[in-house]
Amino acid sequence: MNNPDIIPNTIAFVKQQLKDAEGGHDWFHILRVYNNTMLIARSEKADMLVVQLGALLHDIADSKFHNGDESVGPKMARTFLENENADRETIDHVVKIIENISFKGSYGKLAFRSRELDIVQDADRLDAIGAIGIARAFNYGGFKNRELHNPDIPPQQYKTKAAYKNNKAPTINHFYEKLLLLKDRMNTETGRKIAEERHRFMEDFLEQFYGEWEGTR
Repeated sequence: MNNPDIIPNTIAFVKQQLKDAEGGHDWFHILRVYNNTMLIARSEKADMLVVQLGALLHDIADSKFHNGDESVGPKMARTFLENENADRETIDHVVKIIENISFKGSYGKLAFRSRELDIVQDADRLDAIGAIGIARAFNYGGFKNRELHNPDIPPQQYKTKAAYKNNKAPTINHFYEKLLLLKDRMNTETGRKIAEERHRFMEDFLEQFYGEWEGTR
């Protein structure tokens, strides 16, 4: 039997762990993904405890901030859930969600799929697009001291996960290399509907951006 306080305890744990996190991957990112998850889950048949924990712990230690080590987050989540006396099945499922949720995981064969992963993955991807997605992209670009845009560096179609992870391209390129691709990679009907509007907002933003860049607007 799972600890009845596991959700509030997880919230407190995540807030503490991410109190100094980069603005696009902080507690408020987690909260938005959690809210998106609960919205999508209303229309899906899923294990609600797993999707809640998956949403709350999905970015507990993003590899981007741990020298690319993708094992830190799953290990941290597993240790926390074991200390909370979560059942083994729940722990294993949540850890698999964390291990497989990332966009960069789409480079190569998927190691795991579940309805719960589909829901949390859609919720996470929704936070990467639209107005929030634009803000997060430029916040991270500034954090990494990347150019806003450089017409001499065109967007790439990365063939491997390593190439995607190690790129240092201008922030505008990220729209073509990831953000504009997400609409067609949503797993759920609710996710797809929300993504359509956010996708259009990004297209409008890019049109305005290029107009201002070229001095035509």
